[in-house]
Amino acid sequence: MKLLQFLVPVEGLLAVEEVLPYVALALVLANMATRFLSHRSHVREAKKEEAISRYTPHVVTSMALMLGSFAYMIVAPHGGMVLSVLVVGTVLADFFEFESRQVEVRNDMPIERPKSALTGSLLVLLYAGYQSVFFIIQPIWSAIV
Repeated sequence: MKLLQFLVPVEGLLAVEEVLPYVALALVLANMATRFLSHRSHVREAKKEEAISRYTPHVVTSMALMLGSFAYMIVAPHGGMVLSVLVVGTVLADFFEFESRQVEVRNDMPIERPKSALTGSLLVLLYAGYQSVFFIIQPIWSAIV
């Protein structure tokens, strides 16, 4: 018996193994929606000449997406690792994009869209979609490969 085996309930994750790709896809879509709302909130705060703050629903969906991708890595190591790397990259891009928005507000510059985070989330969406709805493109993929 290993000490860390009680930290992650592997049997529980194996029970929901088929659902995890769909959960990841739903979390990616929720994260993209909260990213849009977060940007709208930042623009609104900048117009009021207030200091911008982190948008709590976006932070929650980002952390949930990261934890979901780590859970997926336990049941599907290869696909979960790729998804986790993409998600962590997107979360880091979100962090630096927020810092950029703060600089723009302090210097009275126009607020830009979070381009790198949008690109990262698009890559995460494509890969999560590939993992979750592969059965749709499997006949075409099998014919090509």
